[in-house]
Amino acid sequence: ERFAIAKPSTLRAAVESLAAMEKSKPVEKFRKDYKPPPYWIKNVDLDFRIYDGKTIVVSKLKVERDASTDTKTPMVLDGEDLTLKKVSIDGKQLTEFSADKSSLTVGEKTPLPASFVLETEVEIVPEKNTQLSGLYKSGSLYCTQCEAEGFRRITYHLDRPDVMAKYRVRVEADKSYPVLLSNGNMLESGETKDGRHFASFEDPFPKPSYLFAVVVGDLGKISDKFVTMSGRKVDLNVFSEHENVDALDHAMASLKKSMKWDEERWGREYDLDVYHIVAVKDFNMGAMENKGLNVFNTALTLAKPETATDMNYMRIEGVIGHEYFHNWTGNRVTCRDWFQLTLKEGLTVFRDQEFSADMWSHAVKRIQTVRALRGRQFQEDAGPMAHPIRPESYIAMDNFYTMTVYYKGAEVIRMYH
Repeated sequence: ERFAIAKPSTLRAAVESLAAMEKSKPVEKFRKDYKPPPYWIKNVDLDFRIYDGKTIVVSKLKVERDASTDTKTPMVLDGEDLTLKKVSIDGKQLTEFSADKSSLTVGEKTPLPASFVLETEVEIVPEKNTQLSGLYKSGSLYCTQCEAEGFRRITYHLDRPDVMAKYRVRVEADKSYPVLLSNGNMLESGETKDGRHFASFEDPFPKPSYLFAVVVGDLGKISDKFVTMSGRKVDLNVFSEHENVDALDHAMASLKKSMKWDEERWGREYDLDVYHIVAVKDFNMGAMENKGLNVFNTALTLAKPETATDMNYMRIEGVIGHEYFHNWTGNRVTCRDWFQLTLKEGLTVFRDQEFSADMWSHAVKRIQTVRALRGRQFQEDAGPMAHPIRPESYIAMDNFYTMTVYYKGAEVIRMYH
């Protein structure tokens, strides 16, 4: 028999290929391994310049080193599918940094100051983002989805829920996209020198990166106002494609009911000057509670008497309530890590169940809830996908948005209540 002897170069290539495969293997994360980050981000200043085929994102992060962190510890930021253009600290461009497919590391060779501003410029392509995570384009609309770990697909960041920062955002686009939205109150808007337009926003309350949102497009809307229990006036807007504007009235009425109920039942008053809901056809979740800028699938927003059933009306009202109630149970008070997901979702499901019961019928709502538990959650508990409401480990966090975390979690909250 004859044996072929591999060339050294072939062996090296094979070893390197195996090493790359090992490095790219999914990593299991464990609840017991939680540690606070060595650096904290206190303020975020973002500038989006949206063009057809590319979007430029400039990020300025005000960073503080944790008191327990060694001065020689580098800062590692999350980032995926980003084309890095520039990195600077306190206005000085960096040449010593390392970036790979999932992270950016600064301060490996030269120790970082105790407090500094980290600026990055990246280029992304929302038009080619088929994951619908991060910033993507749906039809003629630019939209974001950042929960659980989508913000890292927009810019480099500490993309974890315990890092809460105040955000200022500037969004610039062509005038063919007349609606520019982000979290918080609008500071200013206007034209640029080259005939485009922009809008700037500020969210005065610290939030984790998963609650960040941007929406850019040509949308119609209906508007209203809500007066809070302390007398503040809040501007309410519900957006959709122009042809669907006549199906938004129920969504607006549901929002106002939710705001009033949360004040009367729990004493929770809304805290910004504006509240937006945007209905999107291609949205990979039912709805998302981004601070002050909720994004919904159209199936959970649009309703009119000619086409919607009573169940459609009830479901839309309940989901709009759920996302609004997150303003306090999830947004202002949020998770330490993703293992605590049920503390925001289970609690908010309980709150939206109580809301629907008060709006319609306690008996009917409880029967609906128990049927959902027995029909879907019990099956989950009895099968190979069984897991506690607070898992001990995960590989992909997106797999834990389950009936157990939401509905069984709500039942645990109900028992405490």
